[in-house]
Amino acid sequence: GIKELFDSDKYVNWLNTMSKFHEYSLNNTILIAMQKPDATMVAGYTQWQKDFERNVNKGEKAIRILAWNPHKEKVERDKLDPETHEPVKDENGNNVKEVTEVQRPSYKVVNVFDVSQTDGKELPRLAAELKGDVKNFKDLFEALKRTCPIPIAFENIQSGAKGYFHQKDQRIAIQEGMSEIQTIKTTIHEMAHQKLHSVEQEQAQSYQNKKLEEKAQSRSEKEVEAESVAYTVCQHFGIDTSDYSFGYVAGWSQGKEMAELKASLLTLRRAPASMIDDIESHIQEINHERI
Repeated sequence: GIKELFDSDKYVNWLNTMSKFHEYSLNNTILIAMQKPDATMVAGYTQWQKDFERNVNKGEKAIRILAWNPHKEKVERDKLDPETHEPVKDENGNNVKEVTEVQRPSYKVVNVFDVSQTDGKELPRLAAELKGDVKNFKDLFEALKRTCPIPIAFENIQSGAKGYFHQKDQRIAIQEGMSEIQTIKTTIHEMAHQKLHSVEQEQAQSYQNKKLEEKAQSRSEKEVEAESVAYTVCQHFGIDTSDYSFGYVAGWSQGKEMAELKASLLTLRRAPASMIDDIESHIQEINHERI
């Protein structure tokens, strides 16, 4: 399903749009995260208008980052012989001077805004919003809450995200008001992040793989893993999330070979099996409580 999506016009249109977003340096990424942790797609005020036909909403607070802004300056320096590269001497043996223009490195502060701070033409999406109900939704959601070692709660997430796993506070937030199927899928996705990508889990994994000198996972790898786990667990319980999951994985995967997915195959076998066992155990527990 994902490979079919890669070959579609929908994917090409999405790629063309995403290519207009600037790739920020690590330092600017940190600055963005410090000021707006839920930011997903960031661009300048005029770029939103020019490239995306969207306008920044009135009263929005800008995200301040650094932009490369070199300036030219005239300086006097020794004139060098173009062949020997040695200083040129005058008749008195003194170095001949010349005025030349050099570029000095410098930066300036610029304002950017997240897509959640804008309004206008809809950006292309790969993942279609899931609609529909889930059989025994309340029992399944209660089983998920009992399975997860940290609190799960609904809230109005202003960024437009459907959910998030808060590392520092050790909690999971789910956007309120979504369909039952989207709610279950999103909850399992965030539970997968907690299970696989919490600081404690990554530190333990880093220690185990120290001799292998494995690099830290990228965000794309983490998102591919979490959504793949969610898809697998939902399939087990008779919930088809392919309309959303295939697009989500394609969007985060870096290419048609899906390196992130292939690199995570062992994780994608173990994690869903463990979660399914725990969820089924709690479903049985809930059923017994009614007897």
